[in-house]
Amino acid sequence: MSIEYEVLGAPGADNAVFVRITGRQGLHRILFDCGDSCLQALDPHDVLGTDALCFSHLHMDHVAGFDAFFRATYTRASKPMAVYGPPHTGEIMQHRFRGYLWNLYAHDPGTWYVSDVHPERVSRLRFETHEAFAVAHPAGERAHTGGVIAEPGFAVAALPMNHRTPSLAYIVREQPRLNVAPERLSALGLEPGPWLETLKYPPEGLTEIVVAGRQHSLAALRGALVRERPGDSLAYLTDFLLDEDALARLVPALRAVSTIVCESQYRDADAELARRHHHLIASQAAELARAADAGELILFHVSDRYRSDGWLAMLAEARAIFPRTRFPRHWGLGD
Repeated sequence: MSIEYEVLGAPGADNAVFVRITGRQGLHRILFDCGDSCLQALDPHDVLGTDALCFSHLHMDHVAGFDAFFRATYTRASKPMAVYGPPHTGEIMQHRFRGYLWNLYAHDPGTWYVSDVHPERVSRLRFETHEAFAVAHPAGERAHTGGVIAEPGFAVAALPMNHRTPSLAYIVREQPRLNVAPERLSALGLEPGPWLETLKYPPEGLTEIVVAGRQHSLAALRGALVRERPGDSLAYLTDFLLDEDALARLVPALRAVSTIVCESQYRDADAELARRHHHLIASQAAELARAADAGELILFHVSDRYRSDGWLAMLAEARAIFPRTRFPRHWGLGD
């Protein structure tokens, strides 16, 4: 399995992040936020194939590109569309769905599930294209224990943050990866083959496995051959106040995450402005990455009050604390 991502949009403009997760169950695509013009960099097949749209919050710069996304996907018949966001996401999405003249819809396919992620619960609504999205059907409620998406091989967690309104921080984590070292196989006189997949991912209840005509204890063979290592991971963090409470909740959740994609609206000199608007400065993003022992930090969602020299100074401020910091490569800044 692997997690690939693209930061969409330019510096000083609306941004989003598109994630592709490839594993044993196929390809999953997740879009985090949907700013103006952000979809232009994506292949139309990726847009149409998106499994979930995860909003941090519903401010204009995070939803302004939704019309283009909706136009591409509203009649998708192959699978329902899942949308996640903070409280009132279902209400706001229905306004977006209904913001058109619908008169040719009665036979159109398309089902949308919109989930409001509260601190203690997740409530879901269902909308149908053939109803012109007029009815918000209750589709269940469950306790929110951190996770919002759970698939074979990976999960997505959501943490409510404070942006003078709830804003969700998202963390995508693969399950631990299972590997078999060739030298261990040789030491036991075994040849590789399809049986290794059964060894790594045995069906429930299996206790014995046959290899080259010989029966082996599944537990003993797994103990001798299979080694576990952490899977890939990515965090999407934007628009919140990083105070002591936020740090106390975020650092354990982000521990050893491979990549943090984090807003850095302001330079350190504008810390008071950032605090007033509940945004981050460069050094705060870097301190968070360092405290979480992250693999790398990608700064995005930078303010248009600066130009390239200001953005490069912002990058330098972050690198002074966490050297493995950069901007998205297609921005062409600092690399």
